[in-house]
Amino acid sequence: MSASRRSGTTDELGPDEPEQPEPERDGGDLLAALLDGMDAALCAFDADGVVTHWNREAERILGWTAAEAVGRQGFAGWAVRSADAAEVEGRLMSAMQAPGRQVHEFALLTKDGGRVLVRTQSAAVRGPDGKPAGVYCAFSEVHAQIDLERSIALSESLFDDASWGVVLVDADLRPAVVNAHAARALGKGRTAVLGRPLGELLAQGVEELESALTHVLAEGAPPAPAEIWVSVRTPEGEKRRCWRSGFLRLASPLAEEPVPLGVGWLFQDVTEAKQGEQEASLLRFRTQQLHRAARAAAECEDPAEAATVHLDFALAGFADHALIDRVAGGARADAETVGAVRLVRIAATPSGAPGPSELSGRAGLPVRYGEGHPVLQCVERAGSVRASAGTVSAEEARAWALGRQWPEDTAYALCAVLRSRGRTLGAVTFLRGAGRSAFERADIAYAEDVAARIAAALDLAGVVGDGRVGEVWRGPGEEGER
Repeated sequence: MSASRRSGTTDELGPDEPEQPEPERDGGDLLAALLDGMDAALCAFDADGVVTHWNREAERILGWTAAEAVGRQGFAGWAVRSADAAEVEGRLMSAMQAPGRQVHEFALLTKDGGRVLVRTQSAAVRGPDGKPAGVYCAFSEVHAQIDLERSIALSESLFDDASWGVVLVDADLRPAVVNAHAARALGKGRTAVLGRPLGELLAQGVEELESALTHVLAEGAPPAPAEIWVSVRTPEGEKRRCWRSGFLRLASPLAEEPVPLGVGWLFQDVTEAKQGEQEASLLRFRTQQLHRAARAAAECEDPAEAATVHLDFALAGFADHALIDRVAGGARADAETVGAVRLVRIAATPSGAPGPSELSGRAGLPVRYGEGHPVLQCVERAGSVRASAGTVSAEEARAWALGRQWPEDTAYALCAVLRSRGRTLGAVTFLRGAGRSAFERADIAYAEDVAARIAAALDLAGVVGDGRVGEVWRGPGEEGER
């Protein structure tokens, strides 16, 4: 070889080195490679019905290899029963004259003699002149096709007619698809929630929900549904809801290894049922407390002590502090409306540490309640009164409580009148801190029930003439009831 050839400076060939033509690419080999790589079973016939192509998926379903299938005349005698051969071949080859695709179902024979029901899609293959040159046929087992159709139908039904919320959440924890029920539960339109962070849709409960979704993406579906309390932002304001939720990790069926596509989140609103359960549980507890208090009070020799027993039992799970104020100078009849009401503190729960309530007020000095105080309103109206500090700063709430002669951590108050034998004896006040919820209507009924029992005990103390209680009830310069 010359120096010029070695250095690569010229493409000129020597006399004894003829130019080598590039190898031609075989279009048939490329087509065969494409057919073999398909997930669907594929075969092809020429215009005479001879098998020209047979891919690996067809081999997997029927067991016949490409070497055994290619070159055979139709399916007769090997892939279909002889009695059915003419009908099957006629239905397949009719695609050469029919426009579009033809869909058929029939039974084929496997190599080991079994039968497989398949669904075929066949269409004509056109030659260079535009005339039909053969038929290609794609087929799959019917049960696999039916499973696919069922999955699609299930998905469409879930996102159209389901009576529970269905949300597909992507890997970024944002809704990708929602059904109509879920959109109504979130207070938005179906398209308005797509791609938005959950924090924009929910005011509370977002952390718990996102934690559950992250766990499902990493570890898979939990073994049981979870109940999550959330606050939903709606045009009418925030609404507290309880959703019983189930989660499913979604993975692509087309990837060799599972690739998480997101999480399927199904939920049902069980707020009313949970609230009913909570109310029933609370009612059972309070009924048991009243029963226990009545039995404990029955063992007290001092009726005034029995009143504090009722107060202590009522406090459990209901309030943080409680007070009993007695009308100075004795019980007040409904007709006695002359003069301002004066109240004497006769019992209170300890504010520094837990413990039983103690009787107090031996001096008989009235409590310095200002005009319009909730306790005074309660006694004057002979009805329950609720009060709260409202939405204010901690310092303002503290000043509000101290101004009403209550512990400084008080944020909510409920005053219930003490009535016995048609007379007003005083009032009992239940107090809650800012860490608890405000008193509700159900709490009023319970407080009034406790107040009736306390009033009966205090009235009995006056009837039996306990000297100590008489001192407690007697106002300055007045004779108490004996």
